[in-house]
Amino acid sequence: MDKKHLWLKLDNAAKIYPAAKRRTWVNLFRLSATMSETVDPEILKSALKITAKRFPYISVAVKRGLFWYYLEETDLLPEPKKDGPYPLMKVKFREIRKCAFRVLYYDNRIAVEFFHSLTDGNGGLVFLKTLIAEYILQKYGKNIECTNGVLSRTESPDISEIEDSFLKYSGEISKSRSEPTAFKLSGTKEENGFINLITGIIPAEEILTQAKKYGVSLTVFLVSIMIECIIEMQNKKIQKRKKQRPVKILVPVNLRKFFPSKSLRNFVMFVTPGVDPRLGDWSFEEILNTVHHQMGTGITAKEMAGRIAANVNAEKMLLLKIMPLFIKNLAMKAVYNMVGEKKSCLAFSNLGVVEVPKEMIGFIKRFDFILGVQATTPCNCGVLSYNGNLYINFIRDIKESELERKFFTRLRKLGIHIKIESNQKE
Repeated sequence: MDKKHLWLKLDNAAKIYPAAKRRTWVNLFRLSATMSETVDPEILKSALKITAKRFPYISVAVKRGLFWYYLEETDLLPEPKKDGPYPLMKVKFREIRKCAFRVLYYDNRIAVEFFHSLTDGNGGLVFLKTLIAEYILQKYGKNIECTNGVLSRTESPDISEIEDSFLKYSGEISKSRSEPTAFKLSGTKEENGFINLITGIIPAEEILTQAKKYGVSLTVFLVSIMIECIIEMQNKKIQKRKKQRPVKILVPVNLRKFFPSKSLRNFVMFVTPGVDPRLGDWSFEEILNTVHHQMGTGITAKEMAGRIAANVNAEKMLLLKIMPLFIKNLAMKAVYNMVGEKKSCLAFSNLGVVEVPKEMIGFIKRFDFILGVQATTPCNCGVLSYNGNLYINFIRDIKESELERKFFTRLRKLGIHIKIESNQKE
């Protein structure tokens, strides 16, 4: 591929993000690594320059075409900057149109924040690992083996890395996307756009033991606890059961587990397991069983292919294809505002166990994954495991911390040890 002139159509999942943007919000997520020593910003800058050449489909600006936005490789790489008081600080879309990711550092932490049109958490993790491998090479002279998501910086990108796998694996029959509206979390907005971050650090074995005791996966276990907590919050806010809403959690599904794909662009779909409190009181075991079966039947290759088809077929509609971008944006934003954030209470994304080449383990103390708050949804939760610990990152742009307090208190009552960190203002 011609790295000097690379441009790409947005993948199927990416198209909504430029259209849904607001003056004060664009969809970002963050991945970070806490190193064993203080970060050298000059070496980080040099490592980024090398790494960016290996990822021309991430080192891009978002450009405006006649019919669609598109991605174009850019030489205007972000200067690594010192991190601020909170993650995912607001960025104007004009900056995304220059370069759609940014690199930050603070003390011994390296963070990369991505505009979601570029990639998903899995692709972003490959970029971060590769950047760190180059940083370690330049700072310590240590070559890192190109395994476990670390790519060689001396090789050209493989064409399979830029594939829009949604188009490749779209099913013949589309699944309906109709869902009931969920309960909406709300609270008092923080001043000046401040974002609260609360992190729970848990011995992975302890929480896995609890999940196994109930015969469910870690994600099902944690999502069920989240649902139980939100039901309590809704009961407090809306006493009349008939006026309550379903409590559902948006859970991204990594489609690479079902379809052969090396794509480092977006390749996830979403499911929204949950329960309807209007049907009566729910025990924790009932919530667990319901979520377990919903995710078991909903997360299969055939179901995912049908969901992909629903999105791809909409994109292929002739009217949408020939519609000028400014009209298309109005239509897509209207749909997003009416539907996009109303089908779930919040997102819960578990990247799973982060593995790195054995030579890197001594250099990296931990990883973190932080989802940005949405335009109208004040809370989100990103999770991953590394080196024996589970890191649960709650983020919110409201003052009230009721959800996190309920969630971590519930885990403590199960005998799980938790260390809590927070960036909250004194």
